[in-house]
Amino acid sequence: MNATGDSAGRTVALVTGGSKGLGAAIAKTLAADGMSVAINYHSDHAAARQVRTQIREAGHVAEIFQADVTDPDQVAELNAGIFSALGSVDVLVLNATGPQPDAEIEDLSWDEMLRQFEYFARSPLLLAQATIPRMRRQGYGRIISIGSEAFELGTPGSSAYVAAKGAQLGLTRSWARELGPTGITVNLVAPGFIPTERHAAVSEQDRDTYGAGVPMHRLGHPDDVAAAVSFLASPYAGFVTGQRIAVNGGHTL
Repeated sequence: MNATGDSAGRTVALVTGGSKGLGAAIAKTLAADGMSVAINYHSDHAAARQVRTQIREAGHVAEIFQADVTDPDQVAELNAGIFSALGSVDVLVLNATGPQPDAEIEDLSWDEMLRQFEYFARSPLLLAQATIPRMRRQGYGRIISIGSEAFELGTPGSSAYVAAKGAQLGLTRSWARELGPTGITVNLVAPGFIPTERHAAVSEQDRDTYGAGVPMHRLGHPDDVAAAVSFLASPYAGFVTGQRIAVNGGHTL
């Protein structure tokens, strides 16, 4: 099934945090799949513009939209802007993230804890509330969160991030049951450690140590995550919902 999408009949996908890393790879892949892609970014206009240029030079459709997706007013403006430029959102990819505190329990503040929930619980709620009504009316939609293996591993020193990622998975499962009868699927892709720009400070030794513990004996690539999102966003995944798909070479087996 092809969603109603824009005036050209294209499915419209919104990728939050789409200017870099996993988000950029996802945006390019969905555009190559034939979707009109809305690339959301928070502050790096140049990076977002570069991703749009790359997509357009490949002959595909994309536009950029600045918004803080933890802010209700900005999410409303984002949704309205996408509707005006591309059409209603059929595929919502919840990828945006912020700084992740590395703090032991005694040093972790409640404000730091709440900030993680802003990204992984409040932002998904705001974006779902903005986009679901039109998905319901057309009887079709895809909501895909980018989670993390950290929730399954219980990474020490990252309890705020791990807890918020757990909330993200909880939303995925509950929303899948709630929205299933409407034709909207809700799933989560959980990457392992996949180096992107935000991991520039991670040493080669740490990368090698992590890779040695992966059954496939390599680190992942953003395109590995994008491929999983591509499947879940496609008509082929119409009977897949409420699932957590690990993309980590078997690291959490």
